[in-house]
Amino acid sequence: MGQPKQTSSVTPLRAMSRVVCSAVFGSLLLAQTAAFAQSASLQPSSTPGSRSATQDNGNTSNGFDDESDGSTVPAATGTAGNADDAQQRPAIPDAQSGDDITGSILDEDMRRLNTRKARVDETLPGRRTAESASTAETPGIPIGTFVLRPSVTQSINTETTKDGNTSQRRAFLETDAAATLTSDWRRHQLTVTSEGAWQRNISGEGEEQPSFKVNGDLRLDLPQDTVAHLTAGYNFYREDTDDPDAIADATQQSDVQEFSAGASIQRDFGILRGTTALALTRSVYSDATLANGTTVTLSDRNQTTGTLRGRVGYELSPALIPFIEGTIGRTVYDETRDSAGYERSGHSYGVKAGVEVDLGEKLKGEIGIGYARADFEDSRLDSIDTATLDANLLWSPIRGTDVNLDLQTSIQPSTTAGESGYVSHALTTTVTHQLRDNLVGTMIGGLIWRDYPTDSTINDELVHTAATGLIWNINRYLDLTSTLGYELTTRKDGEDSQQWRAGVGLKLKR
Repeated sequence: MGQPKQTSSVTPLRAMSRVVCSAVFGSLLLAQTAAFAQSASLQPSSTPGSRSATQDNGNTSNGFDDESDGSTVPAATGTAGNADDAQQRPAIPDAQSGDDITGSILDEDMRRLNTRKARVDETLPGRRTAESASTAETPGIPIGTFVLRPSVTQSINTETTKDGNTSQRRAFLETDAAATLTSDWRRHQLTVTSEGAWQRNISGEGEEQPSFKVNGDLRLDLPQDTVAHLTAGYNFYREDTDDPDAIADATQQSDVQEFSAGASIQRDFGILRGTTALALTRSVYSDATLANGTTVTLSDRNQTTGTLRGRVGYELSPALIPFIEGTIGRTVYDETRDSAGYERSGHSYGVKAGVEVDLGEKLKGEIGIGYARADFEDSRLDSIDTATLDANLLWSPIRGTDVNLDLQTSIQPSTTAGESGYVSHALTTTVTHQLRDNLVGTMIGGLIWRDYPTDSTINDELVHTAATGLIWNINRYLDLTSTLGYELTTRKDGEDSQQWRAGVGLKLKR
């Protein structure tokens, strides 16, 4: 008799357990696949329906959750599972409508097959143009909120002066000192500049020419496109022997002191630009010393001059601004009458039209034409009037070369008995060229025409000047300088005069 067939209930339970395990494993696999697909996508679902479908799929996949032993499978929407699962895998935040998913497990560069490479200019420092030794600025000396940049030049010079058949030669030492003090403020700026020269003859004969000048400019940056300037200055010099007002046969000419103060305000009114300025100048003359030791008092030349100036410009463009300008002045002498009995006080007037040009480094400055007149209180002194042509232009034709053109027309009063004065036309051209990185050459040419009235007893004069110089920058703090100059004064009647000067020196700057 054969053995009976086994019908134990263990086999169906095992089969059921295998089915349950397979279902759970499949749900886990589907849940992880959906989570990975959502985290890897760059854009979220654009319609709410897609998100709901995902949630429904997650719920369907978890159909055996109630029969499992309390463990919960995380859904694709980021619902947290058990504690261990939460520690191992960070939750994925819900996608916000219209925003990119930022909670992706993988970084953008990690997901890219061709990762981003840094540019050359990001990995290597950018190249900087080497600073020229001739243009490098010294660091200066910090003084509180100011920076002081001083310099001292010591030179040895020779000078030859010839006046007609008389000539003089001298050798002298000259010490030139200069300094610039500049504020380091967030608003406004104060700049003080000073320069002076002291001479001492070491051989020969000739008059020493000391000088000193200091000027201050306080710029105030006011609201509504308004800029104001407050200025003050002092200038000391010895009158030149070739000056028309110099004392003949004097061994030492008069020392002149000039005190100045001024204020100006400039404001932009859209395309219009207005400027108003007031300037005051006080001139004081010392006595001149004659060859026999006596002195000549020149206090009758002491004077005070005030000038009011107004300008209106029309901005065609930032580079081109036509303007019109008017001035009115008043000169008052300390003494009502000078030593010759003339009343020198008077009024001055002027008007001109021109254009301001600003083309950056290539060309900038202004040029104008106009009319000027000076009247005197003494009826015996004729008025002086003239057409004027003024220009101040800075032109750079090529890099390293600068050309400065300065043209000024002015009325100069005279102290000669019976003479009102003359019209001065002064033209100066300065060319600076960088020959090498540390070598700069300078050439200066000038012409002054002193035009006296036709009925004057004094003839017109022409003054020609020419000079050249070299500056070798040994380093940022030390320069070697050399100069050579020539001046010729010609007269219709009378003897001409000329002067040669040459020198070499060292300049120490900080």
